Amino acid sequence: MIRTSIKFTFSLVTMMICSSVVFGQVQSEQGRIDKIRNVIEYLASDELGGRKSGEPGDSLSAMYIRKQFSDLGLQLLFNQGLQEFSLISSVEMGVDNHMSFNDLKFTAKEDFLPYSFSGNNSLSASVAFAGYGFTINKDTLQWDDFQGIDVKGKWVLLLKGDPDINNPSSPFALYAEERYKVLNAIDHGAAGVIFTGGPVFNEKDELQGMFYDKNSSTYDVPVLQVTRKVADLILEKSGSTIAELEGYLNKNLMPKSFDSGQKIVAQADVVLKQVNTYNIVAMLPGTDPILKNEYLVIGAHYDHLGVGGPGSGSRVLDTLAVHNGADDNASGVSAVISVAERAVLSGSNRRSLIFVAFGAEEMGLVGSTYFTANPPVDLKNVIAMINFDMVGRLDPNAPALSIGGTKTSLETEEILELLNPGFELSLSGEGTGPSDHAAFYMQDIPVFFISTGAHPDYHTPDDDADKLKYTGIMEVSNYAWRIIEEISGRDERLTFNEAGSKARRSTRGRMKVTLGVMPDFAGQEKNGLRIDAVTKGKPAYTAGILKGDIITAINGNKVGNIYDYMNRMNTFEEGQTISIDVMRDGKPLVLIVQL
Repeated sequence: MIRTSIKFTFSLVTMMICSSVVFGQVQSEQGRIDKIRNVIEYLASDELGGRKSGEPGDSLSAMYIRKQFSDLGLQLLFNQGLQEFSLISSVEMGVDNHMSFNDLKFTAKEDFLPYSFSGNNSLSASVAFAGYGFTINKDTLQWDDFQGIDVKGKWVLLLKGDPDINNPSSPFALYAEERYKVLNAIDHGAAGVIFTGGPVFNEKDELQGMFYDKNSSTYDVPVLQVTRKVADLILEKSGSTIAELEGYLNKNLMPKSFDSGQKIVAQADVVLKQVNTYNIVAMLPGTDPILKNEYLVIGAHYDHLGVGGPGSGSRVLDTLAVHNGADDNASGVSAVISVAERAVLSGSNRRSLIFVAFGAEEMGLVGSTYFTANPPVDLKNVIAMINFDMVGRLDPNAPALSIGGTKTSLETEEILELLNPGFELSLSGEGTGPSDHAAFYMQDIPVFFISTGAHPDYHTPDDDADKLKYTGIMEVSNYAWRIIEEISGRDERLTFNEAGSKARRSTRGRMKVTLGVMPDFAGQEKNGLRIDAVTKGKPAYTAGILKGDIITAINGNKVGNIYDYMNRMNTFEEGQTISIDVMRDGKPLVLIVQL
């Protein structure tokens, strides 16, 4: 434990040598590196198929990690080390989707599709066209597509998007999200909702693919999308076409709603696929007869994105391939196992250590949230949580290490600095963030979020085992062990400090958000958007975006100019985590930003 204010000056190499001697035994550093490599090469192998929650590779990963814990002699908690939980992982069409009117019958996937959030209902009712589905009464912006039209018990046909969609500052953007429109239509009495896209919204008359948006809430009414060709047939009696109506609304910026005079019979059948997965949990009891009843949690998530695709989180949506997730987050799991090995050999932990490999992090921190809701011990006795997420890309020439949550206890930053063997530390105070530690911070537990940072291979099929720095992972785990050993051995707990909002944000609609940067409005940079200034304390600053960086993509989508940038940002909500590709001094970087 720390008993002096003198800063340690060990080099990383010295730390490695000193840490290899445990109770007279010499632990081979190369052996530890080889163990880390073996763990990662297995978890990131093609055979595990990207470790998507609920799939065979996910279960094989869980059994493998449990064996690692068991072989170390850790006490397996819950059901032989497995804390099982269920979640929705994907959505697919059921067998009973149909749509018809008059003597016309339409084909699912070609003419229409249900939305993932559709209710599984059938409805035979007339159709009312209600424009963009807006009800807006805000300052000078007034628009009500439902005024003067009765939609109770009817299908409502709505346009996707908004009437100013090519304007990056569209005042309608907040109201254009499809879930919002469905809820508004239901509020007005609609019994079913049908979407279609005009030629301005989608020049090609194509259905948007059906995918799970990581939100399992559904509506009580059927919600479909149809091609323009089908929508025009529905509107045939009115003498209007979707292209004409979109043009009128976009030009006049005023509603034009009416009853189509057509009756439709349709059934939506959507299957939300529920799967089971696990947190893998084991404990090393503490040596102190009193302090052993207090705990540190050391964790990392083991799941990843499977083969990618829409809704998966992949940054390359046009590619279906195994996303091996070597750095994200096989590297973090290997660090947890490495720390557990150090702890067992040392036997110096006064407090008990709980080691966890979390499932379903990529689905929205599901595993860690389940763990904190159903803990193996009283959370009031958990004094800290150390989370490893992407620790595999330490640059040996400039060993930069990011640590989040450094303001969540009054003692954290002093401990980090005193024990730092030579890392270039980048500290972020907030306890919230895009990984499992956030679930513990929500419970007033000090957190340490350890990462070597994102990179161009993040959430792509190129995050492979051969690109990792294995000596670096061991160096990171060595440093983490010193921190854990110090916290475990202190006579007093860390003093929790609130650092960052815990408020749950509304998900209704879209919100205008900014990075907190001043872009190059003149557009002098032709290969992206240059950043001319970064505001201290804003999301870009916190994420490490610097003046002079050139933004080339957001969430994998190309940014070529100020208009691309503003359009991309208009699609996000406050609190969302996004990736920003930048060029810095001619080198590509990927930064993770929480808005």
